[in-house]
Amino acid sequence: MALPTLRIIGFILGIFLITLAIGMVLPMLTLVIYEHSHEIESFVWASMITLSAGIALILPGRPEQVQLRPRDMYLLTTASWVIVCVFAALPLNLLQNISYTDAFFETMSGITTTGSTVLSGLDSASPGLLMWRSMQQWLGGIGFIGMAVAILPLLRVGGMRLFQTESSDWSEKVMPRSHMVAKYIVTIYVGFTLLGILAYRMSGMSWFDAINHSMTSISTGGYSTSDASMGKFGPAAHWVCIVLMVLGSLPFTLYVSTLRGNHQALLRDHQVRGFLLMLSLTCLLFGLWLWLHSDHRFLDALRIVTLNVVSVVSTTGYALGDYTQWGGIAVMLFFYLTFVGGCSGSTSGGLKIFRFQVAYVLLKASIRQLIHPRAVIKQQYNGHNLDEEIVRSILTFSFFFTITIGAVALGLSFIGLDLITALTGAATAVCNVGPGLGTIIGPAGNFASLPDAAKWLLSIGMLLGRLEIITVLVLLTPTFWKH
Repeated sequence: MALPTLRIIGFILGIFLITLAIGMVLPMLTLVIYEHSHEIESFVWASMITLSAGIALILPGRPEQVQLRPRDMYLLTTASWVIVCVFAALPLNLLQNISYTDAFFETMSGITTTGSTVLSGLDSASPGLLMWRSMQQWLGGIGFIGMAVAILPLLRVGGMRLFQTESSDWSEKVMPRSHMVAKYIVTIYVGFTLLGILAYRMSGMSWFDAINHSMTSISTGGYSTSDASMGKFGPAAHWVCIVLMVLGSLPFTLYVSTLRGNHQALLRDHQVRGFLLMLSLTCLLFGLWLWLHSDHRFLDALRIVTLNVVSVVSTTGYALGDYTQWGGIAVMLFFYLTFVGGCSGSTSGGLKIFRFQVAYVLLKASIRQLIHPRAVIKQQYNGHNLDEEIVRSILTFSFFFTITIGAVALGLSFIGLDLITALTGAATAVCNVGPGLGTIIGPAGNFASLPDAAKWLLSIGMLLGRLEIITVLVLLTPTFWKH
């Protein structure tokens, strides 16, 4: 890779680090407001180190007349996530006095909006620490949306090419310039966050809890200010949380279309309709089941089930009670839901609902072809033809998605974790969900007791899942570095 290309990548990374250093001012202000000024020193040191590294990267300057090729974006995308996590972990390492391994795990989980945590005692934790965790998820959420709508389709990575081709928001050209799309998306993201803060505050939360939970709800991240997660708050807050998680799971480019006058954009999209229908049926049927098998009133059962189901499907990771205590059928259902995910171009992780829809289209076409061997059967999704490239892309991603989970689970088993912890830990990391299953990493536990090697392996799994796997794997091929 040419030196000018590495310089421009370094320049961009420097800008990211300077922005991250400036972002540390908000937790500092939080510490001042809540009279924890003695804890500011940790953020000051972390900010200075991050700022110095950013300035060092931009000092050589931006090379003139050098444009990043699509292949260069693989390195930039992966490097930006890793480098930002390396420095964003510093405040946790300095303030919380935890090992750098735990700090990096917590940060990777935050910025990839996974929501797995090694921290406990959150109800009495430093307000600056809680604010920084929430900010990590909020920044990671908007960062992934930007990558999903601007970079991954260009790279034709992991099925995102399908999103570019199939979604009406791209094929009909939402905006003539991509930077205008980005401005609209940021405005919508900030707007949802502010509305969430007000709604949480009206539901009975304090301003501090409302700000933190709004950031981690719209980003489908799941970090809470309490060890009890959403169990600390009342029913009104639960419904606010559900709405925000659903909003964060829908394609943000369709929000742009709606703002620009195409008011049917969301309702006409097959992906959105499939996602909402799946959520509605799952929550209603599971709510009925819980009502019949517990002492809850129907509306309470529906609320509890809906929050937990939406949290897992949207890969947010909030918990309302320990659903693993509901019986084997509930455990199995939540394990299946771990893989689903939200819509493409949203803040959620997982396989994404459109891949299941396309798989159904392909299955239906294959069955019809068996019945009518000579027939020419059109395969369409969302009003567009499914060509060979799209089918190959989705099959490739789905294959490596499964292989990655299996490889991480095998690695965790080799480290010494039991079957349930290894398998669900791998699944929740790659799907960016948060809690796993079992007594250790289930919704009532956390990841603190896992060996350091397991935390580093899970961090790699989170990164692979967030960046759609292929983006990272291509960097490991010798061919990538030869040209």
